[in-house]
Amino acid sequence: MRALRIYLDTSVLGGCFDPEFEIWSNGLMADFRAGLLRAVLSDVTAAEVARAPETVRGLHADLLASGAELVPTTDECLSLLAAYEARRILAPMLRNDMLHIALATVADVDVLVSWNFRHIVRLDNIRLFSAVNIELGYKPLAIYSPQEVSIHGREPGDSSR
Repeated sequence: MRALRIYLDTSVLGGCFDPEFEIWSNGLMADFRAGLLRAVLSDVTAAEVARAPETVRGLHADLLASGAELVPTTDECLSLLAAYEARRILAPMLRNDMLHIALATVADVDVLVSWNFRHIVRLDNIRLFSAVNIELGYKPLAIYSPQEVSIHGREPGDSSR
């Protein structure tokens, strides 16, 4: 069975160093290191991480060095982003949030993970992004928090965490 491809937005990397989110973000990192899941990063994540604290930059570099997939922003991604913008799913100042979703969609990942509950991990917005994706011939994108995706420390069949 192939490992699920998990697109990470920047909030997940920062979450590794935040007491509120560290158990789940670090659990996800352990899943990547164990080969249970496959990390997918983007050039947008790299640009955002460049402005982050050294610990976050180091984690990003470690993921890349250990074989994380890197997806670039292509014309296809920008076209999908333009469709999201035309539907005004998020405000123009949140362009990078929409670009993360476009990148993950075009890369055909299994899941996008984020701690951004205000704009990304929200049922109403997920439905709007999925509607545009379907209209344009893409599959709906699964979007969850790391808590819902990490399998680190779980026993087989255990969904109690």
